[in-house]
Amino acid sequence: MLKGFKDFILRGNVIELSIAVVVGTAFTALVGAFTTNIVNPIIAAAGGVETQGLGFHIWPGNDKTFVNIGAVVTAFLTFLITAAVVYFIFVAPMNRINTMVKNRLGAAEPEEEPIPAETALLAEIRDLLARLAGPDPDGRSAGPAGDAEALDDDADESRPRHATSRY
Repeated sequence: MLKGFKDFILRGNVIELSIAVVVGTAFTALVGAFTTNIVNPIIAAAGGVETQGLGFHIWPGNDKTFVNIGAVVTAFLTFLITAAVVYFIFVAPMNRINTMVKNRLGAAEPEEEPIPAETALLAEIRDLLARLAGPDPDGRSAGPAGDAEALDDDADESRPRHATSRY
């Protein structure tokens, strides 16, 4: 039970994901402070002195109808900065390390998995049955009873055809 958990935890993808989540969560506070205290005042300055920042009022005079475009720009910048830092500090070096390890170990090409004995036996039975059945007298190959190609061409078209029978 613990061995399976250990194998799961030591997979590269799980480690990369956990690092990204922890660092991304911790770094979000730093980026949020940067965008709130440095970027937002710059965006607000572009909106003018008497406005609430970059945005507009849907109904003039009603502050509840203010569409704050600056907040959307701030959220976008927060996302971009966080993603860039996580990628360049953690993901890119981890990929380089994985590549170096694979090169040192001389990762062999993956070998084809052997076919299970049951599957091989079933394939042999299928091939043998196909050879024994051979083509029917009309020259068509034998198929499942409900197969549309196996139905007779001269069947009565007024009778409904069912998938479980020939007519």
